[in-house]
Amino acid sequence: MTSELHTERRDGTLVLTLSDPASRNSLSEQVFAAGIEALNVAESDPAVRAIVLRGDGDHFCAGIERQQLDPDEPAPSHQHFQAFVEALRVCPKPVIAAVEGDAIAGGLALALACDLVVTAADARLLPSDPRRPQAPDADATALLMRHLPRARVLQWLWLGEPVSVEQLLALGVVTRVSGHGDAFEQALGLAARLAEVDPEAVSGAKERVHPVA
Repeated sequence: MTSELHTERRDGTLVLTLSDPASRNSLSEQVFAAGIEALNVAESDPAVRAIVLRGDGDHFCAGIERQQLDPDEPAPSHQHFQAFVEALRVCPKPVIAAVEGDAIAGGLALALACDLVVTAADARLLPSDPRRPQAPDADATALLMRHLPRARVLQWLWLGEPVSVEQLLALGVVTRVSGHGDAFEQALGLAARLAEVDPEAVSGAKERVHPVA
């Protein structure tokens, strides 16, 4: 089954849900196109004050799991995936990731492209899937470098030592840690607080932190 992106409005918050629980919400061309379109619409809609990105079911996103894809269909374009990541990063509205379960490889890149990251205490944020040893995801690695010192990223990638959610919180990669199953509600709470802040102040601060060049 090809994953889909579901959209929902919760007051001033636009909720984007990656949906294909059987594959841990692996990514597809449909998700990339729908995500970019939804972000473009949200940018021009003054009623949307914040965006929450979540996964359907027990996991956030396991990236592109090629074995789940229909062999008769071409693999999702890495260029289109990068365009979705960049759209999340530069959207002038605040984007909050709500992470339960696995955020692996491309899934980790999506979470790190968001402005704030709320994770369950038992979530796993990994640059590659430990079940299938391979080179770490390049996009996730590049975004980790925005958050962490070079030596810390290399230690993680070279030695493969698990980094706990609590460590990621202390390092500033994660914004808030929730109980199991509560990440989405915590993210909605942050979005509601941001909706009370002047939108020009919010977008201006984001542009200064992540300048659009």
